[in-house]
Amino acid sequence: MSGLGNPDENLDREWAERLAPDRRGLIRAGAGLVAAGLAGAAGQAFAAETKPLSASAMALRTKTSPWGYETDKEPTPRPHSFRPGEEAGLPGRPRAYTDIESYHAHIYFDEDSYQKAVLIRKWAAERFLVELGNWNLEPRGPHVTPSFYFGFGTELQPIILPWLQLNSLGLTILIHPNTDDPRADHLHYSLWVNRAQPVNAYGMKKADLAAGEPAVEQIYPNTRPSVPIEKS
Repeated sequence: MSGLGNPDENLDREWAERLAPDRRGLIRAGAGLVAAGLAGAAGQAFAAETKPLSASAMALRTKTSPWGYETDKEPTPRPHSFRPGEEAGLPGRPRAYTDIESYHAHIYFDEDSYQKAVLIRKWAAERFLVELGNWNLEPRGPHVTPSFYFGFGTELQPIILPWLQLNSLGLTILIHPNTDDPRADHLHYSLWVNRAQPVNAYGMKKADLAAGEPAVEQIYPNTRPSVPIEKS
């Protein structure tokens, strides 16, 4: 064991040889080359930053934001409430369930699931007396994705609601009542099958009674059911 020498001494000797005068010169030369390379890169970056701006870049710098400046210092106002019954405080009593005159079911789909929507549409028209609307292949009204809808009377709600739950084929379905408050119908009185998605109904207003509009949207069934509803 003594012939191997002290491990610490061997390590010290190895480092001493690495840092011998001729080796130290090579290390210094290499460091100089690296430093020169870094300095050259920094010089190029500085030159790029100080290069005159193009006409388009200068035009952007002279434009003024339509929002002005210091918008981050604006106070945060409390928005108006869109919840029904809170316009003048909490309601004094519940609404009557008979305020619901009918329902809409909106079935949403996309380019990957449209065949499921076709099947649900066919099944519903064969089995229920409903008002079946057209295909909406683009956002329409408060609905932000392709969809179709059918309207039905309150007497069918106990049947159609569970039927859609069991036959949604995984699609997102919005079911809302029709009262005299269409915004609340879509945003607060609604039911969802599978999942919810955004509904852009904040701008919806109540009917203009002075102009002769009905207080509640009417539905007019247009299907001819021919298939019995399945029962277990």
